[in-house]
Amino acid sequence: MVLMPETTQQGFLINGSDWNETVAHQLANACHITLTPAHWEIIHFIRDYYQQFKHLPNMRIFTKAIAKTLGEDKGNSRYLHGLFPDAPLRDACKLAGLPKPPTCL
Repeated sequence: MVLMPETTQQGFLINGSDWNETVAHQLANACHITLTPAHWEIIHFIRDYYQQFKHLPNMRIFTKAIAKTLGEDKGNSRYLHGLFPDAPLRDACKLAGLPKPPTCL
């Protein structure tokens, strides 16, 4: 059994370098999310976005960037809420091992 890395009270990794796919599954279980290929597509997208731009977008920019890169059928709130029902941007970042987006409560 792999130990879960240390997280904040809200479940974000304290040290982003602790992230790997096993940790992502553990974080997803804590959020009651079963990861599918569709989830991984968004998780990898937000990790790439963060690596490229060195910051996290707000929800509107996140949705538009997904639409531009992955297509309009995935770059919309309905699709993203289907994958991450509580808060798409916040939970995608959490499962991707990224910091909490500054625009999220």
